[in-house]
Amino acid sequence: MSLPKIVMVLFLLAAMATAKAQKFEAGKVSVAELQENEHPKDPSAVAAVLFEKGQDHLEYNQSTGFELITTVTVRVKIYKKEGYQWANKTVKYFIGGSSKEKISFDDVATYNLVDGKIEKTKMKGDGLFEEKVNKYWASKKIALPNVKEGSVIEYTYKIISPNFMRFPDWAFQTTIPVNFSEYKTFIPEYFVYSPNQRGFIFPKVATEKSTKSINFTIKDRGLGVAVKTSISYEKVDYEETRTTYTAENLPAMVDEAYVNNIKNYTSAVSHELSMTKFPNVPLKSYSTNWEAVVKEIYKLDDFGSELDKSGYFEQAVIALTKGLTDRESIIAAIFNHVKMNVKWNDYYGYSCDEGVNAAYKNRTGNVAEINLMLTAMLRFAGLDANPILISTRSNGISYFPNRTAFNYVIAGVETMEGLILLDATDKFSRPDVLPLRDLNWFGRLIRKDGTSLQVNLTPKNISKEISYMNVVLKNDGSAEGKIRKQFTDYEALAYREKAVGSNMDSFVEELENDNNSIQISEYVRDNDLELSKPLVESFSFRDSKNIEVIDNKMYLSPLLFLADRENPFKQEKREYPIDFGYPSEMKYNINIEIPQGYTVESLPKSINLLTGDEIGSFKYAIGNTDNKIQLSITSNINAAIVPADYYDVLKDFYQKVIEKQNEKIVLRKS
Repeated sequence: MSLPKIVMVLFLLAAMATAKAQKFEAGKVSVAELQENEHPKDPSAVAAVLFEKGQDHLEYNQSTGFELITTVTVRVKIYKKEGYQWANKTVKYFIGGSSKEKISFDDVATYNLVDGKIEKTKMKGDGLFEEKVNKYWASKKIALPNVKEGSVIEYTYKIISPNFMRFPDWAFQTTIPVNFSEYKTFIPEYFVYSPNQRGFIFPKVATEKSTKSINFTIKDRGLGVAVKTSISYEKVDYEETRTTYTAENLPAMVDEAYVNNIKNYTSAVSHELSMTKFPNVPLKSYSTNWEAVVKEIYKLDDFGSELDKSGYFEQAVIALTKGLTDRESIIAAIFNHVKMNVKWNDYYGYSCDEGVNAAYKNRTGNVAEINLMLTAMLRFAGLDANPILISTRSNGISYFPNRTAFNYVIAGVETMEGLILLDATDKFSRPDVLPLRDLNWFGRLIRKDGTSLQVNLTPKNISKEISYMNVVLKNDGSAEGKIRKQFTDYEALAYREKAVGSNMDSFVEELENDNNSIQISEYVRDNDLELSKPLVESFSFRDSKNIEVIDNKMYLSPLLFLADRENPFKQEKREYPIDFGYPSEMKYNINIEIPQGYTVESLPKSINLLTGDEIGSFKYAIGNTDNKIQLSITSNINAAIVPADYYDVLKDFYQKVIEKQNEKIVLRKS
């Protein structure tokens, strides 16, 4: 290749690199971006992150010391109306104590293509909202203006924080495609952080070092009759490490059925402070373990000391437990007393806000106030009760020890037979039947002596839904019948949360719609609030949509409207666990009366399906005698959490179950 051609090639490569850099420059939205009608690699996407850039700097402020400055710039393309939610952004920030954070939004704008020209609409003051979540946290939210299908939105926000123990997590993936994601950290030599990556896509990492300076202004006031202030300046050089993480063309994280929290499995990086090494100061290690973390939490004034308060409830507990001798009755009496008398205000956290005294008096409190109060009452009654710190399903799972890993606290009673778990924030919860939000793998119990214990939150008992249905088929292709359902443990909890307290007419209408528009009458529900008993639901129905009459034959699935019709597992491949929440069993016992003048031409075959490794099973037994058809189905999922390795097995298992449920009985008119 001749020298001019080489020069031309190098010029073109440089121009391409410059163009690519400009593509990710804030405020430089292109006509091509606005003209794009769908994502080139995911046409189904409702929106896409065109680029997202973040930086975490540790900078020295002479008044306050080192501060963590987080800056994030985001550009998003909106393809469809369903993507309008991406034109809103909420950022939480800490406002408690002396570690208050400051947050600001800048360059917030929406871009549209109008008559071939780019129109920029800046956000005005009415697009910014602030909310105080509790005494520790607040949030700022922006709502971008003039958003349409085809819009590009862009914004920058900055957080200044005195707390540099942990950097905010940086997620490279989200639930929409991400074209480009870049995250940088700028760390002075005085700090050592432990980076932790999660997910299944790992970014490229580049590191470089440079020399930085801190300039100090020193004021010295002299002594004597005439006081004179002299000002001097001092410069300190230090080495800064800049680490850049980049990732491109990241697919959307599909939030499929039975996912604990999709954020647990997205590609992300986090940083935890492990050591400081300032000049002329001994090294200080922050590397810790879960035992040390929970011990520090117990020492907090709004945690451990609240457990020592008892004057506000002593007389009530004495009256409640009078004459009770067995442990279960004592636990039930105190547990129900707290549930009935103190309402949860929907605030999470392991720290008390107003305190247990005020919560008991005002009959309302946050999670910590309710469950620390419960723990203290159980202790007063002579039980070995302790708080258990957990992270809820929405909060995700922490992969290394830190205080922010937990956002919730429940109570536990240690016995010779095992640990009894309690959460009094939910009126339908029972001992060892926690609200579904609590079922997030593991928690950590803290005892008063400082020792702690990892607690498995996964339910061991099988929760059941059992249905008994009697059906009478009519010559016109309709069916009339009665059904009785019985729910236990978590199946009962979930159904009570949905049904109890709702308007009965609205609930029945919704039940009809959920069951392929059957007509329901004589609806009755028993044991709504008798939590120790199964919840029982029964009703009569008329079904005119699940039976076909063609020529002289009648076709129907014996499950009628109870049959599942869609496989919950749709992905070709899944790299994160299948989280069912709890082991479960579903049983159907169905009797069908054949209409006069019809005989059975064919029945589905009985079958017994197994997943292997005792994860799941499906038993289908059917037969007929005279004008009656009897069907018995038992479906079991024996594990609450199943590794991703079994995804293909479960996907195939569910597909076969659905196909079997929808196989037809064929009746022939004589």
